[in-house]
Amino acid sequence: AGVGQSVMRGGRLESGALAGLSPEAAAQLCPSPQGQGRERKSSLDLRREIIHVGGIQYLFELRKTRRKRREEKAVPEPEPEPEEIVGPMEEEAFLRAAVQGKIRVIEKFLGDGGSPDTCDEFHRTALHRASLEGHLEILERLLDHGATVDFRDRLDCTALHWACRGGHLDAVKLLQDRGADLNLKDKLMSTPLHVATRTGQTEIVEHLINTGVDVNSRDREGDSALHDAVRLNRYKIIKMLILYGADMMAQNLVSEATFLPWSQTCSVWKVC
Repeated sequence: AGVGQSVMRGGRLESGALAGLSPEAAAQLCPSPQGQGRERKSSLDLRREIIHVGGIQYLFELRKTRRKRREEKAVPEPEPEPEEIVGPMEEEAFLRAAVQGKIRVIEKFLGDGGSPDTCDEFHRTALHRASLEGHLEILERLLDHGATVDFRDRLDCTALHWACRGGHLDAVKLLQDRGADLNLKDKLMSTPLHVATRTGQTEIVEHLINTGVDVNSRDREGDSALHDAVRLNRYKIIKMLILYGADMMAQNLVSEATFLPWSQTCSVWKVC
């Protein structure tokens, strides 16, 4: 067909720009509803063929591989630590090294007379950062050089709060041995036990309970650790708290009791 002439498409005549194309080309640019249906059907057949040939397990493995690649791209590996550090060490590099576990940078900064309590704009020190990541060697160096073990950030969190959040039991024990107060509260009135409960750190919760912390301590909302455990379905933690004397009838500021429905109570006691 020539330019400006009408062409047949979908059983009807159409004119205009498409009229200058061949029927085959016009059909590719503007497929009919019947053509779209055939494409969807062929895609479905192709998917079935893939499942039949490779199996569903193959698709699961492919999804895991793609997720792993995305995670590797999202978290770049830190640069290797230099063997020898020359020149003064900046505070920002010192705080970053506490996260990355670069002990030589920490030692250089402290050896040059830097304060172990150097902090960022949020008042988080290297001790806070290393506690979150569980870098024990860095924690020991900082504490040996006089770092304040209960230094509070802007949210009044101590290094112990951050160690509980990160799930590092060894860091919790180290801070405890160096005099950390296990019952200190942050601005939300949350204790380390609250933090460990909310993040599901069962081993840390058990350790804190065994050291004699107040299991019924309340936060700003009147919630105890048991309130948090029930709300988040932390069944093993619920069982431990109850066994060690947590008040099951305690109410928070909105009059929510920690008492569990019968079905949930049965589930708790079945937890090993």
